[in-house]
Amino acid sequence: MNLINNGDAERGTGGAGEPTPTVPGWQTVEGAPALIRYAAGGGYPTTSDPGPADRGAQFLSGGNSPRTRLTQTVRLPPGSVFRLSGWLGGYATQQDGVRLSVEFLDHTGYPIGLAVLGPVTAQERGLRTGLVEQTTTGPVPAGSTRARITLLFTRSGSGTSNDGYADNLSLTVGAR
Repeated sequence: MNLINNGDAERGTGGAGEPTPTVPGWQTVEGAPALIRYAAGGGYPTTSDPGPADRGAQFLSGGNSPRTRLTQTVRLPPGSVFRLSGWLGGYATQQDGVRLSVEFLDHTGYPIGLAVLGPVTAQERGLRTGLVEQTTTGPVPAGSTRARITLLFTRSGSGTSNDGYADNLSLTVGAR
């Protein structure tokens, strides 16, 4: 079972890149995120650009802030291994990007482990607009009871949009 709430960005009203006051399931810590429809056009990823086959109608973006950070904290079910995955990307030759991280927390909230995906560079995207699948697996640190999931979108400098993109984010925990 996916532990990330709204990791597919399907809940909430998407548009054409304007900031979204709230993103269901996520807490905005910094910046102004956007839910963008794949049908928005205007240079944003479309259903014909690289990305997940089961992409749904919209994806997450960094909006128009130089840095946008979203978080959520989830309880961890029993299990000894985790799998973190997500489709991360950006716009054409720009180096705007997004990093997905999971901090494993003990019962006091102290971080005892970390897993990170991204950011995906323009070169890794073939200098194209789109999203690339990223995955990592590993042992759940002993004593972990919760996980803090963070999406950090960063604008590289040019333009007014923070063109880091994320979709189909997943964190699962299971047996070896």
